[in-house]
Amino acid sequence: MKPIRLILIPTLPGQPAPFMIVAADGGVLQRGVLELDPPERPEAMRTVAVCPGADVSIRWLELPAGGAAQLRAAAAWRLREDLAVTPDRVATVVGPPPGPDQPRLVAVVSHGLLQAWSDYLEALGVRADALVPDMLTLPEPEEADVLLAVTFGEAVALRGRQFAATVQPDLVDLVAADRRVAAVQDPAAVERALATAAQFPAINLFDNGVRDVTVLRGGWRRAMGLAAALVVSPLVLIAASAVRDDGVARRLDAGTVAAIVAAEPDLARQPDPVAALRARAAVAPPPGGVTGAAAALFTAVEGVEGAELDMLSAGADEGVRATLSHPTWSDMKAIDQRMVAAGMTVTETATLEDNGRVVSDISIGARP
Repeated sequence: MKPIRLILIPTLPGQPAPFMIVAADGGVLQRGVLELDPPERPEAMRTVAVCPGADVSIRWLELPAGGAAQLRAAAAWRLREDLAVTPDRVATVVGPPPGPDQPRLVAVVSHGLLQAWSDYLEALGVRADALVPDMLTLPEPEEADVLLAVTFGEAVALRGRQFAATVQPDLVDLVAADRRVAAVQDPAAVERALATAAQFPAINLFDNGVRDVTVLRGGWRRAMGLAAALVVSPLVLIAASAVRDDGVARRLDAGTVAAIVAAEPDLARQPDPVAALRARAAVAPPPGGVTGAAAALFTAVEGVEGAELDMLSAGADEGVRATLSHPTWSDMKAIDQRMVAAGMTVTETATLEDNGRVVSDISIGARP
């Protein structure tokens, strides 16, 4: 086996990418950082990229026998009610067969992010043969009640028996539930796991049956830039509020506006980019994204007897929204308390009585 290059794609755009080159025996031959737009392309070799797992949904499903396209179609059909977006906006990827009568590993990720990651790697001067989410670089633990945990940037990758997810640190306990979290803090152990993932990727997100997806040049910066804008936006909004209180909001620093527009080019067309960013941040997914919001909401609903989740959706213009049905009007207070404890807020947008039950439309956001 020839050496393999493994690259860690950063969460925020514009950052260089750490890499290492793994030998056939699993040893590390070289470590370093790849810069964007290098004067010369790095040496050509098999390359495996690791992407932020918070943007990838992982499941294990019982699927019928069939070819690759049939398996993807079957997995997409099984997940049709769980998707927060229309199926045409996501890629469904099925992993290799683990063994007879074993469920198949299935990953779901948006086409836009796949293209953004591909374009980012091209900006580094490389082309990846495989793309794997960070939580699947961890080995599956032997104990059924254990979750292995490794920190990648500001997120925590979790791996259990037929379970994998990447979440914000404050959601780890919520997602773990009654399982024990075993943090892998030894850098050598993390490096060994990455080396194994480079040689034997658990899944390849590029193996999704879609070819020739076209976006504007630099699309990776726009797709990945939203995360950067939302990280900065609370500070921008606080600063803008202070300036407005002093009566000089109209003289908002041009550099701040330029930074916002650089992260989200479409805001350049808005009369007030800061106000537009505020509106976008108001409907942005809470910490942990849609996956984190769904996990928190499922837990909150299960804690209220007779409550049911009827619908969960997410969109750029509406944020994370859900429809709940519950026996009494006071049930929403209990659900709200549980969501606040998980670091999120619930806003009731509509409530009515239907056939003896209360139906509530809500939106979910980050707790201020």
